[in-house]
Amino acid sequence: MPVGSITRGTTNTNRLRRVDRWIAEQPEFRRAVDPLVVDLGFGASGVTAFELAARLRRARADVHVLGLEIDPVRVRTAEAQLAAVRAGRTPFAADLPVSFGLGGFEVPVAGGRRPAVIRAFNVLRQYDEADVAGAWDRMAARLAPGGLLVEGTCDEVGRISSWVGVTDAGPGSFTISLRLTGLEAPSIVAERLPKALIHRNVAGERVHELLAALDRGWRMHAPLSVYGPSQRWIAVVRGLLEAGWPVRGGVRRWRLGEVTLDWAAVAPG
Repeated sequence: MPVGSITRGTTNTNRLRRVDRWIAEQPEFRRAVDPLVVDLGFGASGVTAFELAARLRRARADVHVLGLEIDPVRVRTAEAQLAAVRAGRTPFAADLPVSFGLGGFEVPVAGGRRPAVIRAFNVLRQYDEADVAGAWDRMAARLAPGGLLVEGTCDEVGRISSWVGVTDAGPGSFTISLRLTGLEAPSIVAERLPKALIHRNVAGERVHELLAALDRGWRMHAPLSVYGPSQRWIAVVRGLLEAGWPVRGGVRRWRLGEVTLDWAAVAPG
């Protein structure tokens, strides 16, 4: 039996674009011997799996995306959508490397294959915080050696997003990705933090300190808005780095409204 509970299944076209383009850059995907990627809990429509495959295909032509859902009705819906893709009745390529199946946190894959990446988005949000570590462990155990679990959440239109990168050694990174145009304060991500952090945005917790630092930097660098919001955000992230925060990556990622840090910087105390 699939492991887990049926969630609301809310999905929207282009909702997961931010995490998709991040996954496409990760060495765990780019260097994988078998670039199998699982879209775990794809929801009421298979569109997020289609979009994931289309985006990742640009980096690895041999990618295959397997969409898994615990609800058999959703699997049947996605398979009907896939038939329309194969028939050339959608904007997606007819040979899109996608398939669908029934499954949950046990991540069943035929033929003994093990995924290079598992994307589990907007799934654990509806669970209790106490369930997170066990779910991470169970999914990470299904990864290929050197694989990556990407678990997080976003708003309904994909403008506010955050996620944790987990390996078989445990959580390793934390990423925030925001649409910068019209952004009032980076701390808006507080309402879309992963389940492991969403109840930790309180005084004394590291993630609270991070969001406060981001807001301070956003206010301080407001004059840079005349050069565009990306320049303002780059200055904010550079300020984090100079203040000793373990920021990963460089300007090319920052200008997307993104910042990735070591998980230890925000891990619950």
